[in-house]
Amino acid sequence: MSKSPAPADHADQTNTTTETADLAFLLRTMHANLDLFDRLQADQLMAAVKDANRQIARLQALQLHCMAGMRRRRSDPQELACEFALALHITDTRAGAMIAAAEALSQRLPRTFRLMDQGQFDIYRAMKVTEGTSQLSNHHARMVDYLLEHRLADKNPTQVRKATAYAATKIDPAGAMNRLAQRRAERRVILHHQSEGISRFSVDNASTDKATAAYLRVDKIARSLKTGEEKRTLDQLRADVAIDLLLSGKGGVPEQTEVYLYADLQTYLGLNDNPAELAGHGHIPAELARHIATGPDTIVRRVITDPLTGQVIEVGKFRYRPSIDVDEFVRIRDRECRQPGCPRPAQNCVTEPTGPASADPDSTLSYCLRHRRLKNRADWTYEVMQDGKLIVTTPTGEKAESSPPPLHDPLPEPEQPGEERLGA
Repeated sequence: MSKSPAPADHADQTNTTTETADLAFLLRTMHANLDLFDRLQADQLMAAVKDANRQIARLQALQLHCMAGMRRRRSDPQELACEFALALHITDTRAGAMIAAAEALSQRLPRTFRLMDQGQFDIYRAMKVTEGTSQLSNHHARMVDYLLEHRLADKNPTQVRKATAYAATKIDPAGAMNRLAQRRAERRVILHHQSEGISRFSVDNASTDKATAAYLRVDKIARSLKTGEEKRTLDQLRADVAIDLLLSGKGGVPEQTEVYLYADLQTYLGLNDNPAELAGHGHIPAELARHIATGPDTIVRRVITDPLTGQVIEVGKFRYRPSIDVDEFVRIRDRECRQPGCPRPAQNCVTEPTGPASADPDSTLSYCLRHRRLKNRADWTYEVMQDGKLIVTTPTGEKAESSPPPLHDPLPEPEQPGEERLGA
């Protein structure tokens, strides 16, 4: 008698068990013998890559299930985002997006969530669905979820986004204009700092007609500048024209602005090429720092640091105003919001004591508005140590630290008389 085939779900479970076992074997042997990967065939490596991707998706689903459970226990999603940001070493924005995705998947998109549980759908693609249905009612979101259930597993993120947008419009055509109005209401300007003195500046959710008209104006000016002697490409010209138009309105001389640039004296004088630091951005090359510092409208101020620690101990008084107060000293010392991991520049923050009210600069720190509100919550603990280190304790007991960054590498402590040098 012929043996009847196993049910599909049983076969899938058997395959999953086999794949997991193979992946577990690779994980056990990988650190002991990295040469293993040179001996595997290309098809074996590809199979391992795909299996690892499935297991990662399952773990991401588990993480989102836990986040959804935490969200049901917290009334303030922004506070919870800050707590996850510290625990996972990610930004508040990323943590907030993950919480929103966890809520939507668990409450409105159970079929899409099931694809993640099965390892067929990762978090990046799942968030294309949650974002594309965020303006729908719960009823319409579940209808989109049902419509897309068997159409997403083999789609890349762009295809998922387009499929979700089509399904949302098909399910709720009357709400399409409302969703468009909502997206327009969420328009904003974004500044995203990258490495080596480069940043991305963009306008999100602008009306298509206005965005197209703005691009055509920039393009027209850029093409008019593309003469025979112009060495810049059209892309470079468009970028330069757009920035100049924003700064001056004419594509000409930019308006004066104030930024904090930190460079040691030898770098400023060109005696070395140590990286400098632009507050809110990070380290930039020495050549760019000197270009900024020697500009015609640049005002240089003296900042004295402790040679052993690199910490700011005095700021020169000669600038726009004849004196310096605690508030300005704190901003220059901290450079950024003191919440661990927050990159907001200190000049865009408020300064206030941490703990008992005091004008002591050691206990006065810079906080952006979001983290200032968080600091004043009863279930969060903020403690400043004697060395200026801030220790933050979250409601679940997670701890994170931040210290004012030194302006230079600390010098080694001098040897004590009679102390033997190692390696001498």
